[in-house]
Amino acid sequence: MNYTVIIQARMGSTRLPGKVLMPLGDTNILDYVVSRCRRIQKVDQVIVATSILNQDNEIEKWCALNNVSCFRGSEEDVLARYYECAKKYQADYILRVTSDCPFVDYDLADMMIEAMIANPSEILLYEEGLPRGLAVEIISFAALEKVYTIGKESRHREHVTYYAYENIKSFTHVSFKLSQHLKQPQLRITLDTPEDYLVCQAIAKEFVNNKIVSSSEVVEFLLRSPEITRINAHIEQKSVI
Repeated sequence: MNYTVIIQARMGSTRLPGKVLMPLGDTNILDYVVSRCRRIQKVDQVIVATSILNQDNEIEKWCALNNVSCFRGSEEDVLARYYECAKKYQADYILRVTSDCPFVDYDLADMMIEAMIANPSEILLYEEGLPRGLAVEIISFAALEKVYTIGKESRHREHVTYYAYENIKSFTHVSFKLSQHLKQPQLRITLDTPEDYLVCQAIAKEFVNNKIVSSSEVVEFLLRSPEITRINAHIEQKSVI
């Protein structure tokens, strides 16, 4: 089975424009995400999927300079972008990653793939409690195609897997339990606001020149650094409409 990571990335963030190419450590946000996704075992390819807008030419240029596959599609219809990308690269299973997660958990992704191999299903469900910014989603191409065909609401087109979660009884699924040490839902290890960026910079400074520090170490660092976690503790995630 072909397991393909597709990283959605664009420059047009409303709360933090250009965030995916902002500096982090000795490199940038997107490099962190790509480098960590390449650590996931059993993954055949890692692709950055951006939009066809001119402002995202910089993302394609960065990918070309760093030998990263890049696909370009619709900006607003992210589901179509994923579907067309997965179809082009003949993915059997898609690992969905967002580019605002510079410390995405590749160890967790490994375990999720193993769970899917042990119990082949259309989508993987993991229990709640994971810090925002560490998650990877896994969906089969058949399920993605179904969602692409049926999901018509704006929330379905923007959030890719949302239709499947809303209609989970229509999909075969495997459940995945989180390790106890990762159940820290109060932590934000994502990049959506200037406050989030300060937290990510603090993490990068703690683990200098180490793009692939384990997410477990990042969580442990934040748990013993309340002065850092307070920086973005008040941030509320934008609601799905």
